[in-house]
This record gives sequence, C-alpha cells and structure tokens, in this order.
Amino acid sequence: MAWKRVYVIFFLEERMMTATKGTRARAYFFTALQCTKFPGSLCKLSAIMVTILLSLLVVSCTSVPVNDTPTNRIIHAQPEIVPQPKRANFEGESRSWDTQNMADWIVDSGDNDGLPFVIIDKIDARAFVFGADGRLRGAAPVLLGLAKGDNSVPGIGTRKLANIRPEERTTPAGRFVAALGLNAKGKDVLWVDYSGALSLHRVIPVKVRLERLATPTPLDNRISYGCINVPTKFYENIVSPAFTGTKGIVYILPEARSKKEIFLSYYDVDSRMQQSWQPVSASK
Repeated sequence: MAWKRVYVIFFLEERMMTATKGTRARAYFFTALQCTKFPGSLCKLSAIMVTILLSLLVVSCTSVPVNDTPTNRIIHAQPEIVPQPKRANFEGESRSWDTQNMADWIVDSGDNDGLPFVIIDKIDARAFVFGADGRLRGAAPVLLGLAKGDNSVPGIGTRKLANIRPEERTTPAGRFVAALGLNAKGKDVLWVDYSGALSLHRVIPVKVRLERLATPTPLDNRISYGCINVPTKFYENIVSPAFTGTKGIVYILPEARSKKEIFLSYYDVDSRMQQSWQPVSASK
C-alpha cells in the first residue's frame, strides 16, 4: 500500500512541473509533509527527494534574473557642467568692448601671472589699472604718441628726442613687464619698456598737454613722443601704489593690428564659452 502512495506522490510531482514557481513550491512542501507520514524507507527517500527539489525551487525563485545585468539597466546621463569663465571686475567703470574683452582674457587665462596689470586703450585714450585679483583700482584718460601705429622704431630708446621724427613717435602695442624706477631727471616713473625708453608717468605740466588731457574726446590725445602721460593724482594714488614693491604687466592694445597678432595666446572668452556649450554630434 505504501508503494501506491509513493506512486501517487510522484504522479502529482509530474503535474506540478507545469505549475508556476509559487504554486510549485507550495505543492512540494505539501508533498514532503505527506511523504514523512508513510512507513518504509522508500517513502522516507521520496520525502528527502521532494525536500531537495523544494530547496532548489526556492533558490531559483530568489535568484537574480540572468538578464538583470548592468548593461541592461537604464543609466541616466548627468548633465555636463561647463565651468564659467573668470571675468575682470570693472566696478561699474565705462570701457570699450576691446578693453572688456582683453581684461576678461587676462583674468580667465591668468596671463598676468598673479601680478597687478594695466590696460592702455589707445583708440579711446584711456588707462585701466587692475589689482592682481582682476578688480579695477582706477581709470583715467591718457596722452599717447603723436603717430598712430603698433610698432616701435628699432633703437629709438637711444636717440635724442629732437632726432625723433613725428611719424616715429608711436606708442607700441604689446605685453610689457613693468616696474617703478627713475628717469634721466631723477623722477619716478613706471618703466614699461626701459630699452625702448617707453614709460608711463605724470603728465608734463605744460598748458597744451593739460588742456588735451582734460577734453572729453580722445581725438586730441596724440601729442607725446611715445610715452604714456596720465593725470598726476591718478599716477600718485593709483599707479604708484599698485606697483610699489612689485612688478606688473602693462598691456597696450593695438590700433592697426589685431589682438591675436600682438598677443599670441589671446582668445575671445565669450566665443570659447559658446563653443563649449555646443552639443557633441553622436554620428561617427
């Protein structure tokens, strides 16, 4: 009679193979309980077999599906964070686009090497003095070389003023490492290019220069032999303190050539930022 019950149990087990995992697990458990009630070693063996099948089924129910791999999961891409460029702080001072663009490049690129710097805008005839942090310390009108042009005549620093022709009296464009020093008369000046006899100094106190410096237009500010004349108070209160105990950089903007020709590492900060925001094409 015991073998008939075992036969019935295995017949039921065959039927359970077509059931769902949850239903099959419950059926295995019920069958194992029934087998333990039958006498004889065969029934006990059947109960052990059913228990093993139940254990395997439980493991298969709780295991992670094979296709649940990282490659099949949806990964949400994080938006790219584009760093904002550094900007010069003009403290509300009016300036030309060229001056703004140049100052932003200097601050963003660190071209001033952590030093105070001056920007000379020859077209607007203005000077802007910045601290090493890129914050404006002061601005003022300037007098510049009589002749327009961005180059300096070779050897002009060794020539007497009387021998410099009007067309040679330019204020050259470029990047200059500047420092305070004394001129031939023993007066303190900011030497922009010592070998070229180019300096930034207090305006020479003659009537015509003082008058031109005071007019609101830059059209009459071309009068010097090439040096940069600034108001006396501006020199003493802004320029001299900024360069006391340290050297600095003077940037003289071009008026006939492009900034890229004069400053080889120059780039337009706004254009570079716009390019960084352009989406990358997915095509190959």
